[in-house]
Amino acid sequence: MTAADQLRVISNATCTFCGCACDDMELTVEDDRITKAENACVLGTAWFLGHTIEDRPPALIDGKPATLEEGVERAAQILAGARYPIVFGLTETTCEAQRVAVAIADRIGACIDTPTSANYGPSGMAFQGIGEVTCSLGEVKNRADLVLFWGVDPVESHPRHWSRYSIMPKGLFVPNGRTDRTVVLVDVRRSASASEADLFVPIEPGKDFEALWALRALVKGVEMDEGIAEETGVPLATLRDLAKRMKACKFGVLFFGTGLSMTRGKHLNVEAALGLAQDLNAFTRFYARPMMPGPGNGTGADNVLTWSTGYPFGVNLGRGYPRFNPGEFTTSDTLARGEADAALIVASDPMVGLSQPARDHLAKIPYVALAPKGSPTTRAAAVAFTTATYGINTPGTVYRMDDIPILLRAAFGSPHPSDETVLTAIEERIRALQGE
Repeated sequence: MTAADQLRVISNATCTFCGCACDDMELTVEDDRITKAENACVLGTAWFLGHTIEDRPPALIDGKPATLEEGVERAAQILAGARYPIVFGLTETTCEAQRVAVAIADRIGACIDTPTSANYGPSGMAFQGIGEVTCSLGEVKNRADLVLFWGVDPVESHPRHWSRYSIMPKGLFVPNGRTDRTVVLVDVRRSASASEADLFVPIEPGKDFEALWALRALVKGVEMDEGIAEETGVPLATLRDLAKRMKACKFGVLFFGTGLSMTRGKHLNVEAALGLAQDLNAFTRFYARPMMPGPGNGTGADNVLTWSTGYPFGVNLGRGYPRFNPGEFTTSDTLARGEADAALIVASDPMVGLSQPARDHLAKIPYVALAPKGSPTTRAAAVAFTTATYGINTPGTVYRMDDIPILLRAAFGSPHPSDETVLTAIEERIRALQGE
């Protein structure tokens, strides 16, 4: 084999590091290793160039090497024999694998949940409460002349969001790109993004709800007194100016992050932001979109769960039909209360992310874990499968943060099976154990 045969370029590959799911990567592969990732941001470059395939057995049972078939058998027995199992994770894998995980949860009557419940759940509850005025990132690129970021630092968390979708690119109705846009950033501190904004509005910590409702009042023409400055930390003149800018724009969008959804008020803050976008549509076209940090297919997990069960997270299938109740069926709570007696963890590391009581109980019960690399979760698992990395070693589908499905192109193969392959084998064995 010549050097030219060993060197390949994968065009239009997708980066799954964050929710932007940028699908214009040009990956150079040499000897089953990515050596160059053109168009990738600093986070995506580290994701691609730092990728290695670990030399691990296909499965570990109680920490001892086992074959894939032995692992599948033991995993199926654990899950099929559980009385109150949970299925958790799903954010770092393909939608195809997520769909099989939902099928397993349905078959064994499990609670199925994603890290959304612990991190971004307030946004989902707000969407259910009052709805969402939404648009795609393509529409933002081509139409938005006012972009407002609230409680998020896109320069640090989503580097290419700024340059590819929301601020810098030239669009159909904003032909001059950045020059045609007004950029506003609202946060409790001056972040890296604030220095690039046209208007930075510093807000008192924990006062997002009050500031958003003040803006809603001003948009509707309600008079406010100067005391609002003491309540929110924002002068009334600044709030009036921002409300005026939002009403006067042709196409506005509010991107909000965990600085809004995970602070005092939580889902009520998000409801206020969504309500503000709805109010503004009496005067212009205005939209609101979540912009959450984290693994690239968290949006896909929420979408797959929603179109499979009707709910985005914290779903109980124990009665043969879906039930939704955050705080009762969410993983952190079922584990902390000591209710779960078995678990299936897919592409996640709850031994790091969940509360200490939840981690303590997870360590006491038998659970199955799927992951491409070793972690605290896989090391304590009754059965741990080594799987291929989605988007680098396996193709499939992910959802971008604006709910647009994006196809993945594998850069090179892996000796390990995909999550979908392992989960499908487990589901088939569970069917057999249940007599079907």
